[in-house]
Amino acid sequence: MVTSHVPVEAVETSVYTIPTDQPESDGTLAWDSTTLVLVEISAGGCTGLGYTYGDPACARLIDDKLAGVIHGRNAMATRECWLAMVEAIRNLGRPGICSMAIAAVDIALWDLKARLFEVPLATLLGPVRESVAVYGSGGFTAYSQDQLCRQLAGWVEAGIPRVKMKIGREPAADPQRIRLARDAIGPEAELYVDANGAYARKQALAMAELFPALGVSWYEEPVSSDDPEGLRLLRDRVPGGVEISAGEYGYDLPYFRRMLEAQTVDVMQADATRCAGITGFLDVAALCDAWKIPLSSHTAPAIHLHPGCCAKPVRHLEYFHDHARIEALLFEGNVGPVEGHLQPNLARPGLGLSLDREAAARYRV
Repeated sequence: MVTSHVPVEAVETSVYTIPTDQPESDGTLAWDSTTLVLVEISAGGCTGLGYTYGDPACARLIDDKLAGVIHGRNAMATRECWLAMVEAIRNLGRPGICSMAIAAVDIALWDLKARLFEVPLATLLGPVRESVAVYGSGGFTAYSQDQLCRQLAGWVEAGIPRVKMKIGREPAADPQRIRLARDAIGPEAELYVDANGAYARKQALAMAELFPALGVSWYEEPVSSDDPEGLRLLRDRVPGGVEISAGEYGYDLPYFRRMLEAQTVDVMQADATRCAGITGFLDVAALCDAWKIPLSSHTAPAIHLHPGCCAKPVRHLEYFHDHARIEALLFEGNVGPVEGHLQPNLARPGLGLSLDREAAARYRV
């Protein structure tokens, strides 16, 4: 029987860098690998895991600062542990690496708590839906036209009726790339585009005027998220049927509050691996619910699946090519989309994941 107090006994970190399967880029960044920082927390005979996608510096911060904060604390008191970590990094700066490090620890604590109760995390949190819709996300600007069309069409053929591509690196080429993508996926599938803040305001607005003819319904970060006035301008002026989304670079609740107060988006995005974990993600969901703005999770589908089933305003999850590939590669128990949805495996406790140590060993830093 689980008691009300189960002290944290050990906190361990490890870092894995996985090369991309092909060169990748978006409107403002290029990369050839992705790093995952894993945390494993033990208490009461169980071990929970959590992770973030970030710099290896996250692991050092966890080892040097956060592990000592939660060691000996009650693993059942996830909010208390989270608040203690937030307090501990006050002088280090909340946005960025600190919030990502907290995220990995917080996710591991939630996974641990559910394992102590021997239930799936969705059951512990309380689901409002059995599964969550996903959209296929990739379409990198480094892709050839053939690679772009093949990837997006493949998702649609696999039953995912909404897909997203990157734009913004070569603005003059974007209309043709979008037309090719639309032809590849057919007239029924939803087509999303993500500029990653690459456009200037008027440039972004001019691009949006082409979207109705191309069937584009989602315009992500048309301008930088550091330009809330620009996002509001775009939201007010883009053609009807085109939604503005942003929020993936939110690390704390005041950021999301400011975005909502400025009426910058039609759909808010949040990333549990950046906004201080599942605790932070659920706080953002409550804020979105109060503002009656839908929420979409950013990348890391295996992390967002269980809280996505439990947060009322969640519309869908981003089935991001890089992270979906890594999670299938490193973790046993990972689930894939069926008919455009992810559904938790309720036969497995916690997040349902366990590290495949043999597969992961070759990528360990």
